[in-house]
Amino acid sequence: MIPAQSLTPKDIVAELDKYIVGQADAKRSVAIALRNRWRRRQVPSPLREEIAPKNIIMIGPTGVGKTEIARRLATLAQSPFFKVEASKFTEVGYVGRDVESMIRDLVEIAISMVKEEERTRLEGVAAANAEERILDVLLPPVSASPVQDAKYDMDSITESIHLPAEQSTEADSTREKFRDMLRSGKLDDREIELDLTESNSMPMVEIMTTSGMEDMQSNLQDAFSKIFPKKKKKRKIKIPEALNGLTREEMERLIDMDKVTKEALKRTEESGIIFLDEIDKVAAQRSGGHGPEVSREGVQRDLLPIVEGSTVTTKYGMVKTDHILFIASGAFHMSKPSDLIPELQGRFPIRVELHSLGKEEFVRILTEPESALVKQYVAMMATEGIELVFEADGIDELAAIAVEVNEKTEEIGARRLHTVMERVLDELSFTADERDDKRFVVTAEYVKEQLQDVVEDRDLSRFIL
Repeated sequence: MIPAQSLTPKDIVAELDKYIVGQADAKRSVAIALRNRWRRRQVPSPLREEIAPKNIIMIGPTGVGKTEIARRLATLAQSPFFKVEASKFTEVGYVGRDVESMIRDLVEIAISMVKEEERTRLEGVAAANAEERILDVLLPPVSASPVQDAKYDMDSITESIHLPAEQSTEADSTREKFRDMLRSGKLDDREIELDLTESNSMPMVEIMTTSGMEDMQSNLQDAFSKIFPKKKKKRKIKIPEALNGLTREEMERLIDMDKVTKEALKRTEESGIIFLDEIDKVAAQRSGGHGPEVSREGVQRDLLPIVEGSTVTTKYGMVKTDHILFIASGAFHMSKPSDLIPELQGRFPIRVELHSLGKEEFVRILTEPESALVKQYVAMMATEGIELVFEADGIDELAAIAVEVNEKTEEIGARRLHTVMERVLDELSFTADERDDKRFVVTAEYVKEQLQDVVEDRDLSRFIL
């Protein structure tokens, strides 16, 4: 992967093209937004603190790539990324999630990211320490000096100096032999007795909370973990399992959580990305003439300070949201972006429309991306010893039927391809393990044979596809 700091807008679009077909305008907008974050970090203070992120609203039907663009963008940026549906939140005082909880969730993700990086960095040290502990069990260290009597002459002093050195050399030689045997796997069948920390040594606490109290369960768990010390249990296990267990223990001991927390909070503030899906569900539909919808507008007003910049309290410390990038998305079938409250609209200055996908895009989605649907099914059938082949006309027919069903029923974009593919390969998936013929070809005729009746019956296609 290209280092995040050297990604130009063209590089970002090229990387997104590997996974997402079409939607050039959306890719261009998010690429500029990501590059602007890097540019802001190069600007000297105090001007740097004044440059706010340009939040984005992506407008388009479901299944056209909105979520995938945001997810891949976060992967490219190596940034903490959290996706949440805006419809989960409710106005303060109603039953539902508090909007500040998404910042706490983002911090948790950042903590996990930094801890994983620390584990990778310390992997060699932890493994070496675990190996030493195994060798200590197999070959206990020799005592420092055999001389125990307090009254001794000069000869005994000389002896006490040289004898341990000889014993130490012999012990070191034996220890190295055991080390070689351990690394070569010759001791894998041997069992040893160890004191290992139990993973679930504290009581579980589950609390049903109201809005704004989502962190109570987590905080109580942390409190109990300090009150109840981690228990160690003596176990007799084989050396490979013991090595894994001790490596994990050493890793946890080596990780500096203060350093991890500090770095995670910094990343959250400087490079965090929050994807607010279904933002249209909290837009008040004023054109309906039913009056203001309190809960929906209340959610927007609660979101406003988070998006425009505020300080949120988390169990790891205070987090400023001024420079977190917010990407909102919605189909906006029943409402439009202008139905959002003006203050919130102003905090999403960039709007980009994602277009519905046609047959040509569906064909590309099936074949081009690195994780294309056709490649996934070929790989899965290969596990059964089946060579699955898709002919070009078969792929064209799959795409054409997916477009037709989208037009006749509901527009769900590329997600329709999953239902169509499952239906076409239903018989093969069920009988793959007992087939004598190890080559299966999907042609246009086979696709029509499997789907034609369902497609022609509109009620049936609504139910099945």
